[in-house]
Amino acid sequence: MNDITALSASRLAESVRQGKISAESAAKAYFDRIERLEPTVKAFLAVTKDSALDQARLLDKKRKNGQQLGVLAGVPVALKDNLQLKGVETTCGSKILKGHIAAYDATVTRRLKEAGAVIVGKTNLDEFAMGSSTENSAFQKTTNPWDSACVPGGSSGGSAAAAAARLCAFSLGSDTGGSIRQPAAFCGVVGLKPTYGMVSRHGLVAFASSLDQIGPFTRTVEDSALALSVIGGHDPLDSTSAVNAPPAVEPAPKDLKGLRIGLPKEYFIDGLDQEVEKSVREAVGVFKSLGATIREVSLPHTKYAIASYYIIAPSEASSNLARFDGIRYGFVDRSASTLEEVYEFTRGAGFGAEVKRRIMLGTYALSSGYYDAYYSKAQRVRTLMTRDFQDAFKQVDLIAAPTTPTPPFRFGEKTADPVAMYLSDVFTIPSNMAGNASLSMPCGLSAKGLPLGVQLIADVFQERLLLSAARAFESARPFPMLSDRSVSLLESQ
Repeated sequence: MNDITALSASRLAESVRQGKISAESAAKAYFDRIERLEPTVKAFLAVTKDSALDQARLLDKKRKNGQQLGVLAGVPVALKDNLQLKGVETTCGSKILKGHIAAYDATVTRRLKEAGAVIVGKTNLDEFAMGSSTENSAFQKTTNPWDSACVPGGSSGGSAAAAAARLCAFSLGSDTGGSIRQPAAFCGVVGLKPTYGMVSRHGLVAFASSLDQIGPFTRTVEDSALALSVIGGHDPLDSTSAVNAPPAVEPAPKDLKGLRIGLPKEYFIDGLDQEVEKSVREAVGVFKSLGATIREVSLPHTKYAIASYYIIAPSEASSNLARFDGIRYGFVDRSASTLEEVYEFTRGAGFGAEVKRRIMLGTYALSSGYYDAYYSKAQRVRTLMTRDFQDAFKQVDLIAAPTTPTPPFRFGEKTADPVAMYLSDVFTIPSNMAGNASLSMPCGLSAKGLPLGVQLIADVFQERLLLSAARAFESARPFPMLSDRSVSLLESQ
């Protein structure tokens, strides 16, 4: 291909290792695209052009000297701006961290660099990863590459939009209640949420520690598997890191004979957009044509997902965000004259409305007299949801479901109604509550030409099975050109 940015990450890395493409030329091709399209997409909060070109030139020098290059040699990667990149500002999309320079690399950042990836920048997000549209960023609103009047999803909207618009070969995001899969569906790319503990959270600024997980946005399932093979694996710096190794990248299977796929009846309900349901059921038909058997399963406690999540996640957030007080790092309101005013003024001016809302919800749920009534009860419901998945996976190997209840919505459409915004994650939250592996991939377009996504859910540490089935679907019904079309639409705007 003449356009380097049209290559998958896997093909680009192979070409760089073979000397067919230089890492520097690949980086320059992506920066040219960023320069041209970023004013419309607004995916980045920081572009690290100088350091990225230095990384690329060093890789080219190593190759010329006969040194072996890593599996991501020369691949331009973007990081959500809640992941630490040493020497670069980490804001989490919040005024309260404006000016905070990371003192170290997150484990995933270090592993990407060791594999030869070139870090091109930090992407926009809902403040502290709290949101489903990236409208809660303190700095800018990222647009959907398919239609600049629509949101890219959230909270990892910047990472999803950057991958879809080919401003990077792939990107990393974080998923607390759907913040990888939902924007992946909205932007027409693959979004993988690994099993909780598969990927180290060291260097990820915490939102809800028992729910957060890092994963990639890619244009192909193969690239998703490649990214996971690099960033996954045990890390002694993360006490919740599992010993399970990430699966190796494998060829797509020819068929799915013997695979059992379940359709949860609680996900195909009133309120699910008809276009989404039609597209997902057509995707299930593709799996059936590949030899999979389809049966209905039940996840009865799904109806409590939103309510329990919005007790547990804000409770953990209220604890995690207590560290942002104007004393140690980031913004401080210097008009304060007492220590109490430092806390009050700094947090009052530094946090946005959605972050304040969740801190107050969480503090209330954890307060004396309400802990047992709310937080403790929500955790018990979480256990029941986990058992639902365990029971379902005794009957089936994978679960197929919609990723989102609607196609991408327009800016401002849901900002006045927080509950309507929260419902965007109704189909993704259960996997975070149970810690399961799950993935969203494109399965079609709406009547307005906007991407729709199908979600595959696997049991814990069953990423190999999850990615294998997704790759079979990808081979039978290729979708990489969806992101190419988004770029064409973007360039014509």
